[in-house]
Amino acid sequence: MDEDFLKAAPALKAIFYAGGTVRYFATEALWARGVRLTTAQAINAIPVSEFAASAILLGLKRFWHHADATRRHRTFASNRPLHGAYGSRVGLLSYGIIARQTRARLRALEIEVLVYDPYLDETEAAAEGIRKVSLDDLFSACDVVSVHTPLIPETVGLVGRRQLERMKPGAVFLNTARGEIVNEPELIAVLTLRPDLQAVLDVTAPEPPLPDSPLYTLPNVVLTPHIAGSVGPECLRMGHAMADEFERYRAGADLRWEISVDRSALLA
Repeated sequence: MDEDFLKAAPALKAIFYAGGTVRYFATEALWARGVRLTTAQAINAIPVSEFAASAILLGLKRFWHHADATRRHRTFASNRPLHGAYGSRVGLLSYGIIARQTRARLRALEIEVLVYDPYLDETEAAAEGIRKVSLDDLFSACDVVSVHTPLIPETVGLVGRRQLERMKPGAVFLNTARGEIVNEPELIAVLTLRPDLQAVLDVTAPEPPLPDSPLYTLPNVVLTPHIAGSVGPECLRMGHAMADEFERYRAGADLRWEISVDRSALLA
């Protein structure tokens, strides 16, 4: 929604976006015009956090590893190296809306949550019951690392060989954010050399992977077709949220999900 768009819509006062991130259309020109913008991003975060929390729990039980081994060997392995949830460490890469909801779903578990997010201050981290660490330490210390960072120029290729090689034996790497955040050739190289690691990828770059991508054949990779976000009836929930926002706007009430230019930089 750049200058040309705004010139063509001189009466535009508010946008009610029944989707997630607004990064691809919210411009400086839009903020300068003073158009109010509200989004269902926090609503879309619900199913993503449900997906992430579920995958984290399954990962701590090495679900995919043992399911694959059972299918291949047609018996139950006598040696079942497991960590389980109790006393484990879960790492969240970035602490935006989705990561916060994921952390909320993990609160009932006796685990330690580590976070890498340069925008999170120590006071808020303490209030959230999480521990801030460096990016490298997030990967070397955690049993599961879940990616929740927004895709911006600074995060393209943020995760690569340096971080992935540091992962603990049997650790799980989960990405429900954007594929471009991960250096995919380096991810494939590490997963090839480290069959003990498990990758659960709901997003890739490109999406879907090219037909000859090793991601389809590596036994320690689980690919899902970008289903963590709202699908089917879950999309109705986003529409309902924005319909409610419009009624609030029309009545002159405060909007629940309004975004300001100050907040826009922190949106996942």
